[in-house]
Amino acid sequence: MTALRFHGPVLPHGEATDVYVVKGNVTFEPQAGSESAVQGWIVPGLVDAHCHLGLGDDGAISVEETERTALEDRDAGALLIRDCGSPIDTRWIQQRADLPRLIRMGRHIARTKRYMRGYADEVEPTGLAEAVAREAERGDGWVKLVGDWISREEGDLRPSFSIDEFAAAIKVAHNHGAKVTAHCFGRDVLPGLIEHGIDCIEHGTGLTPDLVELVAEKGIAVVPTVMQTERFPTFAEQGGARFPTYATTMTDLYQRRRETIMSAFEAGVALYAGSDGGGARRHGNLPGEIRAMVEMGLPAEYALGAASWHARAWLGFPGIEEGASADFVVYEADPRHDLSVLDRPTAIVLRGNIVRG
Repeated sequence: MTALRFHGPVLPHGEATDVYVVKGNVTFEPQAGSESAVQGWIVPGLVDAHCHLGLGDDGAISVEETERTALEDRDAGALLIRDCGSPIDTRWIQQRADLPRLIRMGRHIARTKRYMRGYADEVEPTGLAEAVAREAERGDGWVKLVGDWISREEGDLRPSFSIDEFAAAIKVAHNHGAKVTAHCFGRDVLPGLIEHGIDCIEHGTGLTPDLVELVAEKGIAVVPTVMQTERFPTFAEQGGARFPTYATTMTDLYQRRRETIMSAFEAGVALYAGSDGGGARRHGNLPGEIRAMVEMGLPAEYALGAASWHARAWLGFPGIEEGASADFVVYEADPRHDLSVLDRPTAIVLRGNIVRG
């Protein structure tokens, strides 16, 4: 098999290098007779740390539709996806060499009638531990809890379970070798989750300065899903007639987004990029999420790393290293200085194969 040679600055270090691909893997050793492939800025495969393959507006979608959306993500450069909850079994994706690498979480776990219909495994507190154990066994080392959602009785965001119930759930997951993340819009649910060892927070719009310090101290990751939180004014408008307190809460969380994200960044919290593709959000828009993070005030290099080399290291995947699987994207210019190039990759290489370009 002829080796492929790619040339250009390799991120994150930015030094111009020849990158050879031999039998699907990266090597920097010159290969006699190699075929020149593509030149440009070479970036470790992008990571969508919050995505939902197999999830549509009303819950589960078909295998064919799931395949289409996975290809949309791949063609946007997302070569590693951390799926944050899906109502269907997506293990078949992991058998396809042409589809992104996938870290599965199984289904969301939510309180009965306290989440979007058709999305989650809905349980009462007495069934929470059992559900967590089940999803920990089904997934790839992660469990997804719905930390808070609107309570129609109280007309506002409220934790889905009590602090003690969440604490027990986190302990069960950890005992099964799984990490725990949770959907969290508001503040009330966060102190208990942070105290009892949650590993990651999705959205995190309720983080206040005191909680940010704890999150940083405990090494808890945050995936802010900026594009998803742009929808908060719509949520407020939709719920405002029946639940005015909820509308006020969502409006306040929306207005504090920049302050919240920058406070976390300045405190040293590890932030990662997640498009929240699936359901009402389209797939293939990880570049849009990177730009949205920059618009919130994050440095472009940080936001790109949060969707590439830093995210890969967090999830246990190498970047462009000797012997690593050749999963990278080539751009015509430095994406740290021109984020628009993220929309037009010159080449996408997955498992050593040029899948686009």
